[in-house]
Formats: sequence, structure tokens, C-alpha cells
Amino acid sequence: MDPGAGCFSEEQFREACAELQHPSLSGAKWELLVETLGISIYRQLDQQTGLYEYKVFGVLEDCSPELLADVYMDLDYRKQWDEYVKELYEKECNGEAVVYWEVKYPFPMSNRDYVYVRQRRELDFEGKKVLVILAWSTSVLQFPEKSGVIRVKQYKQSLAIQSDGKKGSKVFMCYFDNPGGQIPSWLINWAAKSGVPNFLKDMAPESSQARGQIKATAASLHHSHSNVGPKPHM
Repeated sequence: MDPGAGCFSEEQFREACAELQHPSLSGAKWELLVETLGISIYRQLDQQTGLYEYKVFGVLEDCSPELLADVYMDLDYRKQWDEYVKELYEKECNGEAVVYWEVKYPFPMSNRDYVYVRQRRELDFEGKKVLVILAWSTSVLQFPEKSGVIRVKQYKQSLAIQSDGKKGSKVFMCYFDNPGGQIPSWLINWAAKSGVPNFLKDMAPESSQARGQIKATAASLHHSHSNVGPKPHM
């Protein structure tokens, strides 16, 4: 999974917008995993890896699209509350902003790290304002693999957000990563299945806790495989 220079196409952004408006779950082996607090999570088995790809649809009340996107993109804010962040920063590589993220894994497992590009755009789709964030693993010379840390080479995520017509956000997310190493696929899948719903159940619907709700949602939907020990996190 290496998009290379230029990262993402117009078509990829518009596909995320289209999925937000018209969920695409037919013609593929998508199964409903959980429904909670207005959020539905579906999964589909990736035959090659034995792991699942996830799609998430729903509404986050009292969280505007702009706030949700801002918090999701804010790496410094992430480091303030996520105890599983070992390193997290963005660096310009070959004229492109690249994120490096090392995630703490419980002993005796090795930490994982991610090198990925991301892009945020605002689109007008079917007369609606949609915020889209795409992320994809990449490989650059500036971030060589570290001894004792396993590089996650298969990671992709798309997020599309629009107003729900009130104070909240209508959300679509698609997510997949393969943490590699010697962790059995059944254990990784169990971690994702149990961790994502638990975090979503803890989301606070009150507007005064909007940031906490966003944080919990992002944590549930991003890098959930580290729940093999710690709780899932973005």
C-alpha cells in the first residue's frame, strides 16, 4: 500500500463522499458487527491476510463536522491523552507531509510503527458540504525501519463527514490495517471486535463532552489492533 507522490486521486475523495450518502454493502460479504448509540459497524474478511476490513456509519450528536475533523487531524492533541503513543509527529519528505507513529504494545510483543500520508479536503457533493480525510501507508527513506519495532506496511483509512442537519455529524469511515508479526489473526480480530464496541458504548452524547466523544470515536476506529493488550486507539 504505497500511493506514492501525489497521494490521493479526486476519485478516491468522491468515493468516500458517495459511501457517506449511499452505503455500499451489497455485492460483498459485509456483515453487521455491532450497532450502538447510532453507530453501525460492518466488517468484511480479507482472504489474503485473514483480517477484517471495517466500515462504520452513523451520527455523532453535538459534534460538528469541523470539530470532528480538526480533532482527528491534531497530532499534538492526540499525544496529550493517548498513553499508547510512543512517538507521533509529521515531517516533510520529498515535498510531502508524512506522519510517523510508534504505538506501544504490551510485553512481550514488539511495538508497531506506522509511516503514512494523509490529506484533508472539503468537497461539494450532491449539494452537500463534505469533509474527507484519507490516509494510506507509505515508504520513504527518511523513516527507515527500527530494530525491535515492527513496521505496519498495510494500513488505509478514509473518513467522510457532513452535517446531520442539526448540531451533529453524519459519518462514514473505512479502515484496515495489518499489524504483522506473530500475533494470530484470530486474536487481532477478537481485539477489534471487542475493543471497538466497548469504546463506542463509552461515548458521551452531551455537547459539553463533545471532544471526549470525538476522542473515543477516533480511538475506536483507528489502530484498534493494539487492544491485544492495551485498549484500542487511533
